[in-house]
Amino acid sequence: MTTTHLLYLHGFRSSPHSHKAQAMAAYMAQHHPQVHWWCPQLPPSPRAAMELLLNGIADWPRDSMAVVGSSLGGFYATHIAEATECRAMLINPAVDPARDLGKYIGENRQWHAPEESFFFLPEYVDELRTLQVGELQHPQRYRALLAKGDEVLDWREMHARYGHTQVTLLEGGDHALTGFEEYLPDFARFMGLPPNK
Repeated sequence: MTTTHLLYLHGFRSSPHSHKAQAMAAYMAQHHPQVHWWCPQLPPSPRAAMELLLNGIADWPRDSMAVVGSSLGGFYATHIAEATECRAMLINPAVDPARDLGKYIGENRQWHAPEESFFFLPEYVDELRTLQVGELQHPQRYRALLAKGDEVLDWREMHARYGHTQVTLLEGGDHALTGFEEYLPDFARFMGLPPNK
């Protein structure tokens, strides 16, 4: 099934202005302009973020939509994929953000707009816990790109969680996945999009 609707979810302290989000937006605009693309700015509250997303995709066709998520966005993308049974592409996805983000309670600066700040509240940790899903029901619908050189998340934990999906395990790399553009044609194939012209 060809993807007609594509959702991109950025990571913690990130935004639609991240390099990966911008690279994928440009790639889709150039090669697949017919695909409906949505990359929203996610609120700090996981509950509010999921409400925004589920409302935004409420009328999307489940059999021809896909979601891409990076880091915390990968955790959200997993929740979306399990809820909708759509395809999901994950880039260094967070596995247990309720555990990892507790140290960020308080004021935080945005990576791509350091002049902007937001508050990560204690209750957001509990909201993350409620979004955790169990064993993947359709692992064949997942594509994961994991970097052993990720300096933020442990690749072993990511691999333990997503190793039974379609995985590319990079020997080096980093959390931001420098050189992300070279993987876009592979992602397009996974989504059922026609080859580049």
